[in-house]
Amino acid sequence: MQVPLHLFIILTAYLFGSLPSAVWIGKIFYGIDVRYHGSGNAGATNVFRVIGKRAAIPVLICDILKGWIAVKLSLFVAEMLGKEEFISLQLTLGAAAIIGHIFPVFASFKGGKGVATLLGVTLAIHPLSAAVGILAFVFILIVTHYVSLSSILGGLSFPISILILFPASSPTLVLFSLLTPAILLVTHQKNIERLLKKEEKKIYLFNKGILGSKKKAEPEIVKE
Repeated sequence: MQVPLHLFIILTAYLFGSLPSAVWIGKIFYGIDVRYHGSGNAGATNVFRVIGKRAAIPVLICDILKGWIAVKLSLFVAEMLGKEEFISLQLTLGAAAIIGHIFPVFASFKGGKGVATLLGVTLAIHPLSAAVGILAFVFILIVTHYVSLSSILGGLSFPISILILFPASSPTLVLFSLLTPAILLVTHQKNIERLLKKEEKKIYLFNKGILGSKKKAEPEIVKE
């Protein structure tokens, strides 16, 4: 594949990842920039806490789709690549989308933590292992009520499922899966500190949380 075309597709994947759904939905429909409220992250969890589930659900869907669409851009050049090259391109496009979500050019490079976009990437590349991660995330969230802990451990299930359940996977995919927990640990440093101090806020799937919460009257201002 020609280098200019390769770079163009990667740049497009980054731009897809940079679409700040949390910022745009918050501003357009609620008049709130979530980057200056709650945790300050432009992601579905902070949108849920600051605005509510009606805003958080479309943000979550958009962020997942960003990762999925970015990976699917590889189909435009699939016939030009060998199997391993194709997988490498898919992972590169996925990484570009995740970087775009964390450092979005359309939102002053202040984005989210990349969990939903990472999920979209894994759904596009390896849906079965992504399903394992989703199940792990939901189970841990129900038990602990911590989204951050659920995200980290759900991400950890990705390489475990690849290595144990799908041992014949591409070496490039195995390497990417091993990097996934590291990415989540880096983007969740503050959450880990709050977890250790027992200061992390909980979310409840039933009654108190995602299915039963009401919009806050006044969003909590982020502390810089």
